[in-house]
Amino acid sequence: MKQLEKLIDRVVARVNVNLRKFSFDAEPFAKGVVPFKQMLRFNAFYGVTSHHPLHVNFKNSSLAGSYFLGKCFTDNAVLYKTDVRGDELKRKGDTILFQGVEVPVEKDEEIHIKDSYLIKALIHNYSHDPEAPEEFLIRNTLASFYSNIHGALVEGCYIAPFATVDLTSLHGCKVGTFSFVQSASDLYHLEIPDGTIWMNGETFEFKYTYDPEVLARYIKNVPGGKPEGVLWDFMESRKDDYSDIYSSAVSTTPVTVCSKSALNRYAYVSGDTHIHENVLVSQRAYLDNAWMGPGTNAQEHSYVINSRLEKNDITAHGAKIINANLGERVFVGFNSFINGKPGMPVSIGAGSMVMPHTIIDVEEPLQIPERHAVWGFVRNAEDLKTHSISLDDLAKVTGEVTLGNLRFSGSGYDLVHGFEHRIDHILEANGAYFGDVNRVRGHAQAGHMISYNTLQPYLSGKMKGIFPTIDIQP
Repeated sequence: MKQLEKLIDRVVARVNVNLRKFSFDAEPFAKGVVPFKQMLRFNAFYGVTSHHPLHVNFKNSSLAGSYFLGKCFTDNAVLYKTDVRGDELKRKGDTILFQGVEVPVEKDEEIHIKDSYLIKALIHNYSHDPEAPEEFLIRNTLASFYSNIHGALVEGCYIAPFATVDLTSLHGCKVGTFSFVQSASDLYHLEIPDGTIWMNGETFEFKYTYDPEVLARYIKNVPGGKPEGVLWDFMESRKDDYSDIYSSAVSTTPVTVCSKSALNRYAYVSGDTHIHENVLVSQRAYLDNAWMGPGTNAQEHSYVINSRLEKNDITAHGAKIINANLGERVFVGFNSFINGKPGMPVSIGAGSMVMPHTIIDVEEPLQIPERHAVWGFVRNAEDLKTHSISLDDLAKVTGEVTLGNLRFSGSGYDLVHGFEHRIDHILEANGAYFGDVNRVRGHAQAGHMISYNTLQPYLSGKMKGIFPTIDIQP
């Protein structure tokens, strides 16, 4: 598998050059982390719909176990069990609004992954770079286990395990383990420490930092090996549940799903699970004894176990909900971990927001009131006092607020109403509002019409582990 080794060496060299300011060596986090034999075990999958015809170019790449939807291109890239979901890419004739200026889209947008190594990562949404509205570019980048690249152009970056980059552009940045970054401006040559939750808007800044000892208990990056901690163990203990789904050529539906909802062919469902109308369950989602009310969703790498989601609830990429009850229109952010226990459930009131990368691991029953924002590390009602705030109170903030490890400054109104607008957009895009009055179809109505094509790598010869070059452009 010489060619595959060369590809990984190529990515490591390019990442190291871009991150030389930090004296960072990507090799221990790339080489040997995934055994080469794994690259031969898994096929890749390309989804096709009437709105997403075959339009791909895979060149000199390894795509083991990865999933593609939309206009996707790879060059000299290694993708291992990575989801590349391009169902929200911009179309020719669209316009984007940037600082009051309308920028026209001259051609259909494409996802282009070049000279990068992505390990069990997620790519979704569309480019939010106004200078490159037609290309969602990921170049010279190493993204590790369960990281999310969501609407974020990245060049020359290292994105550590369970980290998220959201709605921004990063150039030569090192993003730490379990960190979340969202910025209104491009970021250049920054190092984001482990466990940093940073939203840097035009009119506000929200910044929370995990206690290093707490973070290490839940997730720790290990050079030369795989991550460790509660979150890693949670994922690893359930990975074999997907094996039958990916090895079978025949799709089965373990629960009844109406025509207004979509249960992805590559989602896992077990137990007494109920899926109502206008529900989206994405690939690699995991439902076990889950009650999915109208308009709810479970996105990629999300888990809903022994829980009830009432209506129009959002389970964002990588979020985990265990032994919990959610009221209407609750948002659970990227890679959050809501871990109720039998007899000690977590109840979240309607309209509340669990901020990205929140850890709620209870030692007693916990009730989160309606319309509250929650963040950080919460175990009990006492922790909640310094890790939550009423959305109405937050909206009144115009200066600086300190709550525990949280530092907030600027306009609370803009953060709250920006989040609420985004939640509304997500629900509409996912088809939560589809009905007799609103006939706008979303992913929940279109997702059950996806057909899948299987791609296989070379199993021998000098190209062993590499997938054949494919160029299909209608």
